[in-house]
Formats: sequence, structure tokens, C-alpha cells
Amino acid sequence: MQDSKFAKGMTGLIHHPYTPPAGFAAPQPGVFKASTVYFPSVADMRQMEWKDKSAYTYGLHGTPTTYTLEERLCTLEGGRQCLLVPSGLAALATVALALLHSGDEVLLPDNAYGPNKALAEGELHHYGITHQWYDPMNLQDLASKISPRTRLVWLEAPGSVSMEFPDLPEMVRLCRAQGVWCALDNTWGAGLAFKPFDLLGDGSGGQGTLAVDISAHALTKYPSGGGDVLMGSVITRDPALHLKIKLCHMRLGLGVGANDAETVLRSLPSIALRYAAHDQTARALAAWWQAQAQCVQVLHPALAGAPGHAHWQAVCEHTPGTGLAAGLFSVILDARYACAQVDAFCDHLKLFKIGYSWGGPVSLVVPYDLAAMRQSWPAHLQRGTLVRFSAGLESAQDLIGDLSQALQDHLPVL
Repeated sequence: MQDSKFAKGMTGLIHHPYTPPAGFAAPQPGVFKASTVYFPSVADMRQMEWKDKSAYTYGLHGTPTTYTLEERLCTLEGGRQCLLVPSGLAALATVALALLHSGDEVLLPDNAYGPNKALAEGELHHYGITHQWYDPMNLQDLASKISPRTRLVWLEAPGSVSMEFPDLPEMVRLCRAQGVWCALDNTWGAGLAFKPFDLLGDGSGGQGTLAVDISAHALTKYPSGGGDVLMGSVITRDPALHLKIKLCHMRLGLGVGANDAETVLRSLPSIALRYAAHDQTARALAAWWQAQAQCVQVLHPALAGAPGHAHWQAVCEHTPGTGLAAGLFSVILDARYACAQVDAFCDHLKLFKIGYSWGGPVSLVVPYDLAAMRQSWPAHLQRGTLVRFSAGLESAQDLIGDLSQALQDHLPVL
């Protein structure tokens, strides 16, 4: 220990002179927790700039831990700038609040993530921002709804719950031609099934690359992987657009905890392995469901015949047989089963837990009232009760056994 005139008492503890030696290296980056950040001098304080990550000014504006996570997420998705927010929904809201003003309009697919639709109907409407829903499987419907008031178009691939995969490249081209921002909820793709900033998969990354303007990602799902962290990200490639969102992010006072950032950093190296395992299990379960008499339709974009399968192939399967998909799929059960029977089936699953979210190690199930979530029943979907499954990391055969016992006892063949 170095000598100090404050060596004794609390002052000595608070102003301790010891500094650990530099050069420590380990598999995981350090965790820096801070609200206050020290400056060497007033002059240094006044010239420090947090907007370009060249310095640190306040914990809310970034630490080595959050900067590191942001840069790695950019690598994952192919972006250049990243902002961290407290949840996936916060990512969607930050984009909307940064880009939309009273008198503007936002377009969302009718199969959008429910809370994003609720945001448009609630807060955005309250602020004088209008919205319309468009049919994600009908490019002309989207084109007909873009007006001079339209500033932002949300895309989802695939859609929430009903899992349709839209024609992403053509939608992006349409938004480009109309001069409106397009933002993608990329939670399902996770930067692995496809790259939102390189939709054609040519890897060029140049000015002519077909890319969305913004990728919003619920890091709660696959980047975390444990079902125990809430976090989101907003990734861009345009510095001016990034700064516009970043300033709104700052004014809203959004930040994430260092330990949550650490948890995501620890999980990122295994995300590709976990994603592939979820994918493999989900496909096995989806194929099993296709053979069950109680099921009238399986909704999984990687399955031939599923809504938007050809679009999934075009974006996710540039080389035949190599396409990836998340561990998420839905089934539509015969309409002759009462909702109470479907609920009982879900209640009696043992390995599948009833719960929202996905991307964690435990398989999940949720029945949905799809008719209440859509403007009208989609023509490409069979009538019945929709049940969504998230495949965890359990054995596929064990999960099939669980489905079999609950199906046999509560949804007998009609």
C-alpha cells in the first residue's frame, strides 16, 4: 500500500490511493458501474464528448461495459451504431419518439408485436401521431397506405404469433422509393437468420447494399438466452439517423444496468450455438404437429407451404439447405375444440411452461385469441385456436412426449 496522509479513517477508505496495475486480460470484459465519472480537470470535463464514444461523461451515457456490448451487437447485426435500452419495447418506443411528431403517421403490419400496436393506439395517438395497419403479405396494400404524412414503416419478419414471413426486400425498396424510414423488429432473426443491413446476403456492406434503416432487437430473447434479463437495442448505419435517436435516448434518460449488460456479454459467444439448437428442436416439433389430426395448420416460416415460406427462403436461405429460423412456431387447432379444451391442454403440459417471451432454456406455450388481435381473420390461415410454442433447450423427444400426453388426455381425435 502506498503512503497517504489520509491513510486512517473513512477518508482513507474513500480516497484510497491504490490503483490496480493495467494489462489484466480475461475471457469476459470488466464490469464498470458508475453514475459519476471523474475528470482530470475542468478543462477536460468541458471537452469530453460522449456522443461518438470517444470519452465518458456520465454513467447514463455509457461505460466501458455498455460500449463493449454495443459494439459487439453491431457486429452481430451488421450495423455501425447501437443504443441500449431497458427492454425490447423500449427500443420500439425510442425509435417512434425520436422520429415522429404531431401530424406524422406510422404504418405497422397487422401482425405486429402487440405492445407496439398498443403504443401507436395509446401514447402516439395522444401526441397527435396517427397510424394505420397494413397487410404484411400484400405489398400493394402497404404501397397504397404510404402518404405524404407517413414518416415511419415498421416491419416484422416473421409476424408476431401468426409467423407470416413478408417480402422484406421489396418492402424496403418501396420505403426507399417513397423516402420513408423503415424499421425492423429483428428479435426473431437475432442477426443470425439474416442480416437486417444486408438483406440480399451479398456481404458487400457498401452504399448499394439493401438494408433497413433501423433494427430494433429485444435482447431479452436470444442474446440473453437465460430468461432473466430485460434489455433492448436500436442499431443503425446512418450517423445522422443514429444521432437523432441518440439525442432522444439521452433526453428520455434511458439506461441499462451494468450487471445486465455483463450477462448479455457473457451469453453472446454462445448465441449461434443456442439459436441453432432452438431451431433444430422447433423444426422437429413442428414436423410432429403436422402429423397430428387435431392440428389443421402449422405456422413455421421454414416449413414448405407456410405463409411466406418463399420469402423466408429468399432472405434466410441464400444457399439451399442452410437457412436458419428461430425456435418459435404456432399451430392452429381444429375449430371444433372449445377454448376451454385448448386451455386444459396447455395447463397439463409438464415441460412446456405457460409464459410470455421466448429464447430461454425452458420451452413455453401460450394460447392466443387471434381474432381479437387482427383487423380480420387472415385469408391464409385456417380457422381454429392458435397456440404458440417456443422451443427451449430440452430434448426434442422429451418435448414430443409431453405434447403427446397432454394431447391424448385433453384433445382427443374428433
